[in-house]
Amino acid sequence: MDYTKCINFLLTIAQHEVFLIFSESLAQFGITPGQYGVLACLWKDETLTPKEIAQILRVENSTISGVLDRMQKRGLIDRVLDPNNRRSIRVKATNEGLSIKEDVQQKIEELNDSVLHNFSQHEREELLILLSRIGHINLEETEKG
Repeated sequence: MDYTKCINFLLTIAQHEVFLIFSESLAQFGITPGQYGVLACLWKDETLTPKEIAQILRVENSTISGVLDRMQKRGLIDRVLDPNNRRSIRVKATNEGLSIKEDVQQKIEELNDSVLHNFSQHEREELLILLSRIGHINLEETEKG
């Protein structure tokens, strides 16, 4: 098979290009695209366990642990005891993590528009649906939260 017709190759190249653009732009807020993912989860759900964050972002628990360590040192998140289970830790955004929410979300919208500037509105919506199907994400359920 011609590699330019391989879905893995095409998705990898597209993801790499988008990642570079997002990395450069999010650096002004002192965060990486991975840290944005964590903050976006916490902005939506307020507190989550590290395991829940890892499941949402589809990364290993060991990966999320390092990301959370760096974010805690930066003052973006705190780890707190779960009031319902004192053996469990929950993660929440700090005031610092919450203070960048609007600016970061605005930047993400601008970046999405920039990356998709050659796409019609219909193509943008269809792309989200198709990518979500590949990732088995229910957009309707995600948007409710």
